[in-house]
Amino acid sequence: MAILNSIRKRGIFLILIIALALFAFILSDVLTKGGGTKVQDTIATVNGTDISRQSFMEEVEATQRSMGPNANTSQAVNMVWERELRRVILDEQYEKAGLSVEKAQLDDALKSSLANNPTFLNEAGQVDDGKIQEYIASIKTSSPEMYQQWLNFEQNTADAVLQRTYLNMVKGGLRTTIAEGEQEYHFQNDNLNFNYVMVPYSKIADEEVKVSDEEIKKYVAAHPNEYEVEAQADIQYVFFSEEPSESDIEEAKTETAALLNNKVEFNQDTKSNDTIAGFRNTTDYEEFVNVNSDVPYYDRWMFKDELPQTVADTLINLNEGAIYGPYKVDNSFYLSKVLETKKMPDSAESKHILIRYVGTLRAPETITKTKEEAQKLADSILNVVKKDKSKFAELATEFSDDSSKDNGGELGNSTPGRMVPAFDKFIFNNPTGTIGLVETDFGFHIVEVGKQSEPKKAIKLATVVKEIEASDKTINDVFSKASKFEVALQDGDFSELAKAQNLEVKPVNNLGKMESNIPGIGANRPIVNWAFEDDTKVGDIKRFSIPEGYILAQLTRKNEKGLMSVEQASPTVKPILLNEKKAKKIRESISGNTLEEIAKNQNVSVQTATGVTMANPMIGATNEPKVVGAAFGTKPGQTTSLIDGKNGVYKVKTTAFNPAPKMESYVNYANQLSTKAAPASQNAVYNALKKKADIEDNRATFY
Repeated sequence: MAILNSIRKRGIFLILIIALALFAFILSDVLTKGGGTKVQDTIATVNGTDISRQSFMEEVEATQRSMGPNANTSQAVNMVWERELRRVILDEQYEKAGLSVEKAQLDDALKSSLANNPTFLNEAGQVDDGKIQEYIASIKTSSPEMYQQWLNFEQNTADAVLQRTYLNMVKGGLRTTIAEGEQEYHFQNDNLNFNYVMVPYSKIADEEVKVSDEEIKKYVAAHPNEYEVEAQADIQYVFFSEEPSESDIEEAKTETAALLNNKVEFNQDTKSNDTIAGFRNTTDYEEFVNVNSDVPYYDRWMFKDELPQTVADTLINLNEGAIYGPYKVDNSFYLSKVLETKKMPDSAESKHILIRYVGTLRAPETITKTKEEAQKLADSILNVVKKDKSKFAELATEFSDDSSKDNGGELGNSTPGRMVPAFDKFIFNNPTGTIGLVETDFGFHIVEVGKQSEPKKAIKLATVVKEIEASDKTINDVFSKASKFEVALQDGDFSELAKAQNLEVKPVNNLGKMESNIPGIGANRPIVNWAFEDDTKVGDIKRFSIPEGYILAQLTRKNEKGLMSVEQASPTVKPILLNEKKAKKIRESISGNTLEEIAKNQNVSVQTATGVTMANPMIGATNEPKVVGAAFGTKPGQTTSLIDGKNGVYKVKTTAFNPAPKMESYVNYANQLSTKAAPASQNAVYNALKKKADIEDNRATFY
């Protein structure tokens, strides 16, 4: 009571303390983010235009749903980001160009998009304005969500019209002049013959030439456009896997084997012991598998090539009723019983005529037949094709309610289990040429069995699959090892400690700020976010929990957006600088002026090149545009100065210039250049605008 009274007396004081703490927390967050409320509400700012966090997140959620269950958030974020970036950048260009979408343009574009949707077609198969308005009116009152989707569809269609108009204007401005066409003609057809000597850079060993870090840094600074990179980080990590131990594997094997035998369980209702049939004695294999297996019962025929490779020979040769197992495949133990065996084809061709009725699976709104009407029509068609198979394709084209009608009902080749069960059973249990009626959830199928492969042995299995899981002891041991390693890292070297404990250190280089996939780990945004946090410094270490265990990661490099570091640029720049220095040494070592004198002095030979063009500046197997360009600048009989090429130092003497004959018109060559430039123009103009844009990207704050 005394404590409570004390708290009551100091209530106002405590409230003030809590309020100040909350205020400090919020202020700290604002200062840390560097943008206050705007950053919190804005996913990005592009050329002064904000992209709302709320709308962006809604788009991401919708995109991820449309991509299906296997899509991850990072994929959806990147898709929406590229879409929004393109929209904002191009909208600015539309406004500058004074472009807009007229109602007639939008209506035409909508009709083109809806041309294959039966909801909006009239009896003549044309898009009907009345049906569009009727649809909009119905969803506007009944489904606000669908109405919003329609508005989004209209907006996307309008954006597509604007983009097409703008890019067509750009493409229309790409015109090559006749003079450029003439130049291209000569680039392709004028050619040179020349003699040359080449002193290769390989003559000087790399060890004889030194390139310093400072020289690499200076070169990068002099060529900023070639060596600019986004913010990047390097990490290294070790993985503590919660994989099952040998004792866990043995225990799982024992537990799986126990499923073979009957077991006795006490029944609380009858107050007596019940005998539960094991895998050997059960009479309902489907129920047994579904109750005891981590993988549900699958009723289908299997051929040898569909069985686990390590046991395929054994399983396919078992007799009906035989049980095999437990046997291990990957990280699971299996028990299999052969329920049936038979010889059957492993592929069959077929064709059908599908007659749908109202209520069948995925039936479009244009289907109005009742089940009775559909069956009556199907029976009638069946009688016709049984009497005359040659009419099958004609009747399929006229009556079939699926896309196969365009191909005379042909469905191509199929393997067992690919079609719905009733259809599958018909085409694999009947010989080639059989025609019959099959009912499925899609409607009534008039089916003809086509060509089948040679029969081979197939088996139907009941298989219990039990995944091998790490025990609590194993999980605790892994946690303990990871914790001890983490503590040791406080005073030790990451690589040395890992080596001492036989742990593999995995480096990951050049991580981008918005990347999610980490080699060896998979999608893991928390690790990437940690690497780029302001408080994370090079050398920092952090532990991360992942479904398979624990990751101990260390940040080894972090660069802000800008020029490459020496380490990053070195693989590209060092060979360039090495060749420059080797070229200087080679030049200093050369004596003599003629090709023959230089060849003798450098112990190389005089070589010949013929038919060399500007469009294809190959000397031997090497592309040497600088050397060929210099050669084209000389007249027959003249010799160039020393030229630093890609492979070595060259000197060239032109022996013949072979100009292409003049043409009356170079229009065709001008058109070739225009045609070549047009396809790339759309991406080129957008990429140029994107490169020029002022983009403040805050995605990493939210994802």
